[in-house]
Amino acid sequence: MSARFGVWLMNLLGHLPLRWLRALGWLLGRVLFVLAVPRRKIALRNLELCFPQMEAAQRKALAQESFVVFCQTWLDRSWLWSAPEAVVRQRVKLQGALHELEGDTPTIVFAPHFYGMDAGGLTLPLNTTRAFTSIFSTHPNPAIDAWFMGGRQRFGDVRMLNRADGVKPIISSLRQGGLLYLLPDMDFGKNDSVFVPFYGVQAATIPSLSRFARLGRAKVIGMYTRLTPEGYVADITPAWEDFPTADAVADTARMNRELQKWIDTMPAQYFWVHKRFKTRPEGEPSVY
Repeated sequence: MSARFGVWLMNLLGHLPLRWLRALGWLLGRVLFVLAVPRRKIALRNLELCFPQMEAAQRKALAQESFVVFCQTWLDRSWLWSAPEAVVRQRVKLQGALHELEGDTPTIVFAPHFYGMDAGGLTLPLNTTRAFTSIFSTHPNPAIDAWFMGGRQRFGDVRMLNRADGVKPIISSLRQGGLLYLLPDMDFGKNDSVFVPFYGVQAATIPSLSRFARLGRAKVIGMYTRLTPEGYVADITPAWEDFPTADAVADTARMNRELQKWIDTMPAQYFWVHKRFKTRPEGEPSVY
C-alpha cells in the first residue's frame, strides 16, 4: 500500500513547476546527507579514493551536492514518467553526434550511471524510431517495478530486459539494427568481471560493452546526461574508433577512461552512493 501511495504521490508532484520540484529536491538532499549516514560514508570514501588530491572539505561539499542532485533527479521522475510528451521534449534536450542514431547499423549506447540517466533514456525513443533495448534489474516491490517499467517504456519501441534473460535477445536485437542502452559501470561482483583502473583504483567491471559490441557487430557511442536548471541535456558522442578490439580487458579499461573524462565535467552528478570498489582483487582488504 505504501509503495502505491508513493507512486500516486510522485504522479501528483509531476504537476508542480520544475523550480518547485528542484527546490524540494535541494531540501531533501541536504536532509538526506545528514540522515543517511551509511550512504554518506560510501560517497565520501569513493571521492577520497578517486580524488585524493582534493581537500577533505571539497570532497564533503561535492558529496553533499551529489545527494542534492540525487534527490532532484529522483523527483524529476514524477514528470518524466507522467507529464505530456510536449513537456518532456521541452525539458530534455538531445544534442551532439545525432547522426550516429540514423540508419540501421547495430549501435550500443554507453550510458553510465549519472543521476540523469533516466531522462537520457527517455529522450532517445523520442528522437529515433529504431527499436530500443535496455537492461535493468527488477525492483523487489511490484508496484515500484511497474512504475519504473511503465515510465521507461512510455515512448517509442522500447523493450526492457531483465539481466536474468541472458544475452541472446540482446544480441538478436542488435543484429537486427537496434539500439542497446547499456549501463555496465557498476560493481556486479566477481562473476564475469575483470579488474581495470577507475581513477587509478582497481575496480571490478563487467566487460559487456566490448563483448556485446563484438558479438552484435555494433558500433559504440556514448551518451552522458546532465541535470540543468531547465531540465536535462543528453550529449551523444561520435562512434568510438577502434572499438571493440580483440582484448576485452583493454576495451573495458578504455571504457572507464572515457567515463572519467565526463565525470570530471560534472563530478557531483555521478552515482557515488554505490560501493564501486566493493569487490577487491584476491587478498586485498575491503576499502569501506
